[in-house]
Amino acid sequence: MTGPDILDDTTDDYERLETKLVAQDRDAARVSTADVDERSAHHLVDELIEDDVVTPVPDQRILVHDPSGEGFDSIIQLAVFHRGWTAGRNADAEDD
Repeated sequence: MTGPDILDDTTDDYERLETKLVAQDRDAARVSTADVDERSAHHLVDELIEDDVVTPVPDQRILVHDPSGEGFDSIIQLAVFHRGWTAGRNADAEDD
């Protein structure tokens, strides 16, 4: 027998394990936005308005996310966007 025993070759197992671990790391790093309900969205947006991160434009009935310049007509969309935007900015800061 000149090559490695095919039964002792664990290369495929190792690659599957690595793929699974990488996927778990990505999942852990992602911010969950599925748990944004109307109540939590209102609370977050109220805080963002107080902190001058969001500007309401009453005559157009939109909320503008000042750091990004994006406008939203839904409080929930704004809350989800801000969570993702913040997570992206934090991930960029960690990479530097």
